[in-house]
Amino acid sequence: MAKIFITQSQSQADAKVFEVTSESQADLCWYEVKSQSQARGDELWYFVNSQSQADFKIYWVGSQSSADIKVFRVNSQSQAKWKTSNRFRARIG
Repeated sequence: MAKIFITQSQSQADAKVFEVTSESQADLCWYEVKSQSQARGDELWYFVNSQSQADFKIYWVGSQSSADIKVFRVNSQSQAKWKTSNRFRARIG
């Protein structure tokens, strides 16, 4: 499952993530699901409020160059997928 927690500290994060403005720039296209049971793989994210509930912790960064993963939020589950090879592939969920 991809239960995601957003940290306020870069040192606590599993990865630094940057939200790009177009799908063509993304390493990963992700979709936010409404329940934990729907969170699967790396692409379907469910946000949790506690680090202890999370499978993966992210820190939003302000520039593409400092990101481990460039992500783009899509509007349907069928669009959610990896677009590039990345060292975090199969490690998020």
